[in-house]
Amino acid sequence: MTFKALTTNAVDLQQLLEGYKTTSAQIVEEYLAQIDRYEPALNALLSPAPRDKVLKVAKARDEERQKGQIRGPFHGIPIILKDSFVTAAGLGMSTTAGSYAFVGAKTSKNGAITQRLIDAGLIILGKANMTEFAGMKMTMMMPGWSAHGGQTLSPYVGKMAENEKILGHSNSFIYTDTKLAPGGSSTGSAVAVAAGFSPLAMATETIGSIVTPSTRAALYALKPTIGTQDTTGLYTMTDFFDSPGPMAKSAADVRVLSEILLGRLFNNPQFGSWEGLSVGFLDPKSWNMSPSLCTQFEGTAEQMVEEYEKTVSALRSGGCCLKYPIHCKDPSVLPNTILPIAYWEFKNICIPRFIRFFHKCTVTSVADIVEFNKENSEEALPAPFVEQNDLEGAMDTTENKEKIDELKHGLRLAARNILDDLFEKEEINILAAPGDSSLCVHAAAAGYPVATVPIGQLRYNDRPFGLCLVAKADEEETLLQFMGQYEKVAKPRPIPKLWKLA
Repeated sequence: MTFKALTTNAVDLQQLLEGYKTTSAQIVEEYLAQIDRYEPALNALLSPAPRDKVLKVAKARDEERQKGQIRGPFHGIPIILKDSFVTAAGLGMSTTAGSYAFVGAKTSKNGAITQRLIDAGLIILGKANMTEFAGMKMTMMMPGWSAHGGQTLSPYVGKMAENEKILGHSNSFIYTDTKLAPGGSSTGSAVAVAAGFSPLAMATETIGSIVTPSTRAALYALKPTIGTQDTTGLYTMTDFFDSPGPMAKSAADVRVLSEILLGRLFNNPQFGSWEGLSVGFLDPKSWNMSPSLCTQFEGTAEQMVEEYEKTVSALRSGGCCLKYPIHCKDPSVLPNTILPIAYWEFKNICIPRFIRFFHKCTVTSVADIVEFNKENSEEALPAPFVEQNDLEGAMDTTENKEKIDELKHGLRLAARNILDDLFEKEEINILAAPGDSSLCVHAAAAGYPVATVPIGQLRYNDRPFGLCLVAKADEEETLLQFMGQYEKVAKPRPIPKLWKLA
């Protein structure tokens, strides 16, 4: 039985497989054909899996199914990984975090999460392009661009105009962009799912790197509680802010993949109802992207507020217990310590650990990466992204561990006090805001889980937008319950018109 790669979900595919109406090999063939058609226009994949290797894996999963050897609920389902997830050299894909300095790096081992997915029976179709080093390279670098992978484009919008501004904000690591670009840093992962290259993708987020690209691709996504997963064999910018998570076209897909990742079943009897949920919605007129960061097309801001409020009304009518509007302190009240923490952890923990996972690698430190980029500037520092000020800032950091620990403690405490007070005062267990807002800063500083759901798309260029949702630590189940109910009430997620790109 054939299926539509652009719209079919992983749960739907699993039902077809269980009914022996298709095979994993046929599914992989269909996604490879979709990639062949549209990848040249979108540039979402930095390292596609070799066709012969991935089909061999798919046929092996089919043989296991015939024998009743089912590895997990997504046995034989394809997935795409952000290029920060290490894959063993034998799989035929590179791992570079978008950097030329890691081209040719090799290891015989898969990262812990990569191996967990393989053990669960998923099939890795390729590695997705990303903002280089998840943004830890150059402050004004375009999200979704890497020296090794180039610029990934939105399947909804296509190419950006030459006069589009490149905008960023390194102090909060909310790397916004133009109204056209697909967001960063998990750009390729989001674009690949939205364009029908795979039903599932893995992403990572420091602050906004799952939220922004998933909302701009009309996806359901989750950043689990920070520190709950084994990040061995995964490029992260920090341990303090970062967490890997899934992206998909349905809430059910995110739920199943989250169960695999977190090693626990979300089978609360309240799933399938609004029972136990109470959601506070922030004012979209206050919680939005500053015009200084992202200039809006005329009427766009008004449309996003209008549809946000329609969504609130639809949820209330659909039985959701909610409060709107509620008020929360802006992240500007948090200690201004995000950048020192990120620089220190990148230099002293994350890059050394990432490098150690390879048995072959041309660099050994942040200083080596900076020097490599200088020596290979034509490829590693091409115009207009000729700087590496964030890499240099990390290289030059001299803070000691005790000082950084103090900064981390102060920031986490401040963020949790703000959110916990709000949860208690308003008697809510989910806080919601526009996806294009700074709520993800509070969540990352607190270490709390974040989810996204789609709302709609801009009238003038079809770029999607959505909601950002935050709950307390280890309350992924609360977010997943809301996502499942939201999907029943909300408008169907918008589908990109890929024929425009062909």
